[in-house]
Amino acid sequence: MGSPPNIETSTTAEREKYIYDNFYCRGNCEICGICKVYHGKSPELVYADYIDGKRSFQEIAKEYLPKRY
Repeated sequence: MGSPPNIETSTTAEREKYIYDNFYCRGNCEICGICKVYHGKSPELVYADYIDGKRSFQEIAKEYLPKRY
């Protein structure tokens, strides 16, 4: 998977490609879990601000960490 491109040194296309390459639908919900992690939202929508260079990947990802009780 590798590290996400830094928004200061990457292009929109590079960030978009990172999301598409790493968070695509695998067509096997029992094994994958991406939809569950992002509460049914597409990763492209979740990371739209990252792709547009407005917020870091890590900042957005923190919002989807499991809640600890």
